[in-house]
Amino acid sequence: MRDTPPSDPPSADPQIPQAVVRPERKWPLLVVWLVPVIAILFGGWVGLQALRERGTTITISFKTGEGIEARKTKIKYKNVDIGEVRTVTLSEDRSRVIVTAQITREAENLLVEDTRFWVVRPRISAGSVTGLGTLLAGSYVGMDAGRSTAAIRDFVGLEQPTIFTADLQGRQFMLRGGDLGSLDIGSPIYFRHIEVGQVVGYDLDQDGKGVTVKVFINAPYDKYVNPNARFWYADGFDVTLDANGLKINTQSVVSILLGGLAFESPPDADPAPPSAANAGFEIFGDRAHAMKAAAAGSETFVLAFKESVRGLTLGAPVDFRGVVIGEVLAIDVNFDRVTREITVPVKVRIYTGRLRGQRGKAALSDATPVDSKAFLDRLVSRGFRAQLKTANLLTAQLYVALDFYPGVPKAGIDWTRTPPELPTTEGSLQELQATLASIAQKLDRVPFDTISAELQQTLQNGNKLIKQLDQETAPEARAVLADAGRTLQNANKLIEQLGAETAPEARAALAEVRRTMATIDRAIAPDAPLQRDLQQALREVSRAAQAFRVLADYLERHPESLLRGKKEDDK
Repeated sequence: MRDTPPSDPPSADPQIPQAVVRPERKWPLLVVWLVPVIAILFGGWVGLQALRERGTTITISFKTGEGIEARKTKIKYKNVDIGEVRTVTLSEDRSRVIVTAQITREAENLLVEDTRFWVVRPRISAGSVTGLGTLLAGSYVGMDAGRSTAAIRDFVGLEQPTIFTADLQGRQFMLRGGDLGSLDIGSPIYFRHIEVGQVVGYDLDQDGKGVTVKVFINAPYDKYVNPNARFWYADGFDVTLDANGLKINTQSVVSILLGGLAFESPPDADPAPPSAANAGFEIFGDRAHAMKAAAAGSETFVLAFKESVRGLTLGAPVDFRGVVIGEVLAIDVNFDRVTREITVPVKVRIYTGRLRGQRGKAALSDATPVDSKAFLDRLVSRGFRAQLKTANLLTAQLYVALDFYPGVPKAGIDWTRTPPELPTTEGSLQELQATLASIAQKLDRVPFDTISAELQQTLQNGNKLIKQLDQETAPEARAVLADAGRTLQNANKLIEQLGAETAPEARAALAEVRRTMATIDRAIAPDAPLQRDLQQALREVSRAAQAFRVLADYLERHPESLLRGKKEDDK
């Protein structure tokens, strides 16, 4: 439509106002597109803000999806919501569950390599009950921020909740033992009966011969874990019976029921700096074995015995003149194809530092392996040997005794073997058996049968002689006594006759004779001491003959009793 200039009408009333037509205003093209552009910019800004608020998407892999629901399960760090589970799917091989979650922008810096995730649900573990709050609110994914600087977006979730968080002060250590015992995640760790840490994990070794236990020691107690520290199982009771009586030691009631560990440094150990994180230690069976291993400079040796080791058990002490310097680790049987002999190799651990004493112990840290070998070689050259000895006569328990034995054949340590072989000598029991065998061989050459026969013949001849003497002497003695009696009677009659006829002097002499004869009469009377002594002597001779006869009969049946004595059953 084109604008035309106004024209005067042909006729108009001057009193009526005339309409004036105004031209139409035209909007510029920029103004027309301004509103859509603003709308687009606003939408973009809103979308950008939504994208920024949306945060980062991550994936977490779990073995199971128990308790995890899409768009319901929250992700929490220190009980603060920092994200939400979006999807829950299976992996391609269907072995794991893949959880996709969104983490808020503020928590993005927490997503690093050592960040850990786990599902928080009700759990009952050793000494603790966790996750009870999830019974009403539902399970959620817990998170512990790591300390690494490398950011990642794919994580592998833990099957068990972590015991300690990254911001907890303390250090983790690795312990190795023969078995797990009664330990579990969360089992307490004690230092001088004070709970200072917990077991945080465990794994079976690759060779299947032991387990590795991960423990965490809280600060400030972690400074007491140094290279001298010894760990041992603290479950149950530690019963000791010694000269002071019966002692029962335990860490706590919790350790009795649920198990635990304890550690301590030996009283005579030198001061040492704290061990670094993840340092390795050995777990001992009890405190006694742990303190036994306190001596520095322990070495493993093999002792080859050719005698019976019945009564020698694992853990038996290795003794040097009454001082325990080691223990038995293993007992085996070996056949030597070269010598065609069967030996019993006994593997032992010897703490050579105790052989050196306090002065040697102070210099042990500067000693090289060559110095240690030279030290032991000097001992062996002077007769240093290992020998089996009896520790208890009632139980027949054996132990390994190390000492210097003069006169033993020359030998040396076989350092080519791993572990090296320490020379041995026959035990005292073996020597006693050899001596007894030699005596038995000599006794076998003694003609006991001939000796017994000759002795029996001699005793028989003696018995006959005694009987003959008894038969021949008794009548003669009785005749002598009868004659003496008659003589006394005649003398008495004569004295009476002379008493009336002879002079007083004769009577006095006869009276003296009478007294003498009375004395003789009393001496030879049947009940006189002389007669009784003679009869007693004859009876003793008869009993002696009888005893010789019994002895001869017994020696004929048991000639070995001359050396061993009479048995109890034969008494």
